[in-house]
Amino acid sequence: MAHQPLLLALDQGTSSSRAAVFNPAGQLIASCSAPLRIEYPADGWVQQDPMDIWDSQTQAMGGLEKKLTPEQRKAVVTCGITNQRETTVLWRRSNSKPCGPALVWQDGRTADICAKWKSDGLEQEWRYRTGLLLDPYFSASKVQWLLRHEPETNQARANHDLCFGTIESWLLWQLTSGKHHYSDMSNASRTLLMDLERREWVDSFCDIIGLPMEALPELVPCCGDFGQIQSGLPFAGVPIQSLLGDQQAATLGQLCLEKGEAKCTYGTGAFLVVNTGQRIHRSSDGLLSTLGWTDSTGEPTYCLEGSLFNAGTVIQWLRDGLQIIETAEQVNTLAEEEENAAGVMLVPAFTGWGTPHWDPSARGLIVGITRDTRKGHIAKAALEGIALSVANLVQLAEESIGHGLGELAVDGGAAASNSLLQAQANSTGLRVRRPINLESTAKGVALLAGRQAGVIDNFKELVASRQEGAETFTPKIDIPTREKWIAKWDEAVKRSLKWHE
Repeated sequence: MAHQPLLLALDQGTSSSRAAVFNPAGQLIASCSAPLRIEYPADGWVQQDPMDIWDSQTQAMGGLEKKLTPEQRKAVVTCGITNQRETTVLWRRSNSKPCGPALVWQDGRTADICAKWKSDGLEQEWRYRTGLLLDPYFSASKVQWLLRHEPETNQARANHDLCFGTIESWLLWQLTSGKHHYSDMSNASRTLLMDLERREWVDSFCDIIGLPMEALPELVPCCGDFGQIQSGLPFAGVPIQSLLGDQQAATLGQLCLEKGEAKCTYGTGAFLVVNTGQRIHRSSDGLLSTLGWTDSTGEPTYCLEGSLFNAGTVIQWLRDGLQIIETAEQVNTLAEEEENAAGVMLVPAFTGWGTPHWDPSARGLIVGITRDTRKGHIAKAALEGIALSVANLVQLAEESIGHGLGELAVDGGAAASNSLLQAQANSTGLRVRRPINLESTAKGVALLAGRQAGVIDNFKELVASRQEGAETFTPKIDIPTREKWIAKWDEAVKRSLKWHE
């Protein structure tokens, strides 16, 4: 009996790389992950070795291949790549070697570059053309920093040997032995270099940062035929047929296919994404307009997004920094020991604020501690701090689109926490839905590859299955209590802003 076709997803995240296979119904068959080192050379600086990124991804692929039976391995018909977005790599075309570190999306070292662009009066046009703000989060200022501070980049540029890419470009280049230098439109929409409406690179923006057009990847739709995995690698010969930024992939994986449907992913950061349909929806409140995904012809679905830089990092800090827990899962046990946070609030602005403040000089704080404050209060405040940060994004999104979201689909590692999701329901007033499988990012890009490969006809046929095994959390506090809680939180956040100037 022939094995049903399987879909491979390569999910390259900030703290780990994963590889997973799904069936055409979107059910996870097997997965494997490999850790990834992050370097913090100075306050607000966050970088990785591009070769570490590549090595961890191949390690995950190799581990997954060993888990599969020979029949399952033969049944893998397509591959999709999803990735941490905005993280920036420059490398040499001639030898595929990086010209410096990968500057991670959280990295804030380019605040001065962004401030200079703002003082030069560039923000209005840049914001209109790209849907983004001039912030260190995005790729453009990272490219300029690398060109200014890494001598190898200028040698490569002078020799017409320079390649720029975000992580999907870097992985595709390595997976195909340099045969394909592409960037998909979802990832390109996060660079500050793509016109959101025309879906093409903006020459004048590349000139500002000093990046020659010849160094840019070819801009492609999110699904298509992008080469195949080279021989000598795990899953050699499998065609690569989808590329998608991680938050857009999670939105698709949660099957938020209709206008107004929303999801929040709690990974290293937390990201609220709302489907806004075939038209760009612009916000004046610090939310980002971004491209969700395209079909194979490039026809777009747009989204509105709120981005928080720290979510899972808060729990990692409790484990590795404060050392009040030994494993990430223990934060829930500790938090559940206390009925409430006893007035303690933890603002998770470790590497600055994203939406809505866009303040790279903000820093985290704990406020409201007394002699009676215990570890459990801090753990509870940490989870509530993530939820309250997201609640602010939800409020802004609802105001922007003119109606309530009703339900929030959630995923990502921290979404395993019941305490976090109850706090999320309490702080937003929404019904919060957690799927049985939290790997929505990998699932989304696998489904897109499956449709390109012809083994999935229609995503809408899968929507009915999203309730299977899902858990829901509903608010347990009244509106006056919520409003008082949010007001206190807003006061705490204000105190974290402009701290590190």
